[in-house]
Amino acid sequence: MELNYTPEQQAFRAEVRAWMAANVPSQSLKTLEGREGFDQHVLWERKLASGNWGMVTWPEAYGGRGLDLIQWLIFEEEYWAAGAPNRANQNGIFLLGPTIIEYGTDEQKARFLTPMAHGEIMWAQAWSEPDAGSDMAAIRSRAVRDGDHYVINGQKTWSSRAAFADWCFGLFRTDGESSRHHGLTFILLPLDTPGVTVRPIRQLHGETGFAEIFFDDVRVPVENRLADEGEGWKVAMATAGFERGLMLRSPARFQATAKRLVQLYDQHSQTASPQARDAVLQAWMDAEAYALNTYSVAAQVMAGRKIGAEASLNKIFWSEMDRAQHRAAMSLLGAAAELRTLADGEANTWLEGYIFSLSGPIYAGSNEIQRNIVAERLLGLPR
Repeated sequence: MELNYTPEQQAFRAEVRAWMAANVPSQSLKTLEGREGFDQHVLWERKLASGNWGMVTWPEAYGGRGLDLIQWLIFEEEYWAAGAPNRANQNGIFLLGPTIIEYGTDEQKARFLTPMAHGEIMWAQAWSEPDAGSDMAAIRSRAVRDGDHYVINGQKTWSSRAAFADWCFGLFRTDGESSRHHGLTFILLPLDTPGVTVRPIRQLHGETGFAEIFFDDVRVPVENRLADEGEGWKVAMATAGFERGLMLRSPARFQATAKRLVQLYDQHSQTASPQARDAVLQAWMDAEAYALNTYSVAAQVMAGRKIGAEASLNKIFWSEMDRAQHRAAMSLLGAAAELRTLADGEANTWLEGYIFSLSGPIYAGSNEIQRNIVAERLLGLPR
């Protein structure tokens, strides 16, 4: 596959590159998993918004630029090549935002999208539950209709960004007699609503990027429901498609990591094993292959095709590639890498990435489930 860019696309790339060169922080921000670092990343989100880079594919009316997916891929390539920070509001802009564009009312689009693009409201994902794990069809948290409100009771766990976010989006069971994927409703709510308790989950590296959320008779207006009551599964599958598919993990992110991995190998080439060298080469090739495949899928989407099992294939590939890249880095750094703290700079960036990448095959739907989806849809196998 050969990529040829139009003069307009090349001019856009130059515009992005110039803005990033002038605005990306010269010093690395603290980790997103801590309060101080999260606040620093929120300021970066607002800096992006000042240049109208919050979410370039959204309509201009909602804080975007109305650009296509190829332009988004170009933006991402320049973003990651410039060493720009991770996105604090990725749950909002990459997952919830596209879902609202597809399923939200005009009022909901006007209410939520622009503040999302401007970095004014940070979003958490509230799906997993203690007795359900990543099986969203096993959700038990209840939302009972009471006039123009829902009364919510239950618990969510491993909620991404919930320790510091302003709002959350989640699935709740509105039909008490239902089971599995029936009777679920997609609801948005502020995390400072009376009856909501957020309990941060301390991770291996000591920070708290995840949290449990407890709901005790929490009253949420019906207008905060996305789509109709009982349609939560359909809406959540659209959100999961965005998570597994094109937008949450752009190829540029992994290409930038592969480039850093090559640099790390150069620093340790005298002591690196042949196996480590092979792992670095494989990481580079995988990142390039993923980029080319993503361009192909983006072109198909722009031509009107819906993403199906490709989203699951993407998720399997990027999650396992992420883990392999960071394992390769840790093998180069040696056992001492695990003794370094979060203040140790570049080497510790690999450690933090390694810890997080271990969960890649689980979050966004476990890879075992994704393989079943691929088998069902592409191979025609029975459920």
